[in-house]
Amino acid sequence: MDNIRALAVEKTRSNTLVSWVSILGIALVAPLFPLQQVTGPIINALLFIAVVILGLKQTLPICFIPSVMALMAGLLLPVMIPIVPFIMLGNIVLVVTFAYFYQKNFWLGVALASLAKFIFIWSTTTAVANIFIKTPTIVNKIAQLMSWPQLLTALGGGVLAYAFLKFIKRI
Repeated sequence: MDNIRALAVEKTRSNTLVSWVSILGIALVAPLFPLQQVTGPIINALLFIAVVILGLKQTLPICFIPSVMALMAGLLLPVMIPIVPFIMLGNIVLVVTFAYFYQKNFWLGVALASLAKFIFIWSTTTAVANIFIKTPTIVNKIAQLMSWPQLLTALGGGVLAYAFLKFIKRI
């Protein structure tokens, strides 16, 4: 009996590791597509999926990967470097909020997490851009990039995540 239990635990750990590595791999590659309209929903979907499949604790490290990859690949303008930590924190806001609400209602979790991420990223990056960037047109452009597109890509990620999770019968 103990052998069966040990095998079941080992299989669960193996499945979790494979899931984590798969999600991490996609999170490493997705930022290499330079279109925010494509990359944003994919990254947000991965974060939602990771919370459902892996749980909050194992999802948190994944929150940092997309921004680091985009920065390392040179896809972010140098003037955006000061806001990168706030984008990472926005991902954490997304997953923590979603983790809290999604078991009550998946769509409530997606909506509140997307809204929380949008408000956090828009407000903090606008404030940081105003401090570090002295050109008003660049500040306005960054504020625009970090506003409604963040909300829309998070909501789009929720739709993608729902479709995937439904497909694999996890919700």
